[in-house]
Amino acid sequence: MDVNEKSNTQMPDLGLINVDPILAPLQSLNLMDDYLFDAATVDLEACKIILELSLGITIKKICWKEGQKVIHNLPGKRGIRMDFYVEDGDGRIFDVEMQKRNVGNIPKRTRFYQALLDAPLLESGEKGFDNLNPTYIVVICGFDIFGLKKYRYTFENLCHESLPSPLPLGDGCKKVILNTKGQNDDEADQSLIDFLHYVEHSTDENIPAGCDERLRHLHDKVKHIKSSTQIGVDYMKMEERDRLLKEEGEEKVSRLIQLLIQQSRTAEIDKAVSDKAYRQQLFKEFHL
Repeated sequence: MDVNEKSNTQMPDLGLINVDPILAPLQSLNLMDDYLFDAATVDLEACKIILELSLGITIKKICWKEGQKVIHNLPGKRGIRMDFYVEDGDGRIFDVEMQKRNVGNIPKRTRFYQALLDAPLLESGEKGFDNLNPTYIVVICGFDIFGLKKYRYTFENLCHESLPSPLPLGDGCKKVILNTKGQNDDEADQSLIDFLHYVEHSTDENIPAGCDERLRHLHDKVKHIKSSTQIGVDYMKMEERDRLLKEEGEEKVSRLIQLLIQQSRTAEIDKAVSDKAYRQQLFKEFHL
């Protein structure tokens, strides 16, 4: 009988021995997780790599689209917050979204995003529509929304009456849905396959020998993030805030944080989150 079976104990995971407890939660994340994706995509070079591997294109350079991640709608109407929003040297605009779970209507979400992306591109009184930039909306999904086992689904507006010969509308809009669960390995580029597998499991083991050097470079950036004590602390604080919102009511905790900010007492926010007694004291102070 195996020694482990005799003792009825489980051998420890050697990969987790001596892991800093501050870094352990951060190191368990994958690019599919919002926090790690947000942390990685503050780096323009990481954004460029993600775009190139996702779309199978080469981009000379990109820049933040006016530094915006939020586009507001008319007062009282819903706006959008994008994961990252950039423009390349050819004037193409890219919005990339990470979607871990199959919630909401993703096709209609891309329709709504397209409308709000287009709205600020023309100045008031500008004649014609030729200055509308080509746009790509990319949604990286941890599931197969269409069930056809493709790694990549690319959509643009076509004329039905011209089929089987496709006649593009020519509006310059493309929507690309990526699927980490794809199975058409004989059709898809290996660089796309490796990238999507890495998005789902962002570890050394998912960097195959001979993989695209851009993916290896992206992994180096991810490893740097995962080894940052400061980012690890920030992640733990965010997790604690989320836990508090669930336990004590999102509206109550959010209101407390808002009041502290309004009174220029932002230094107290961390203590309010980590110290329950102090938080209760603040609730009383602000009559919450």
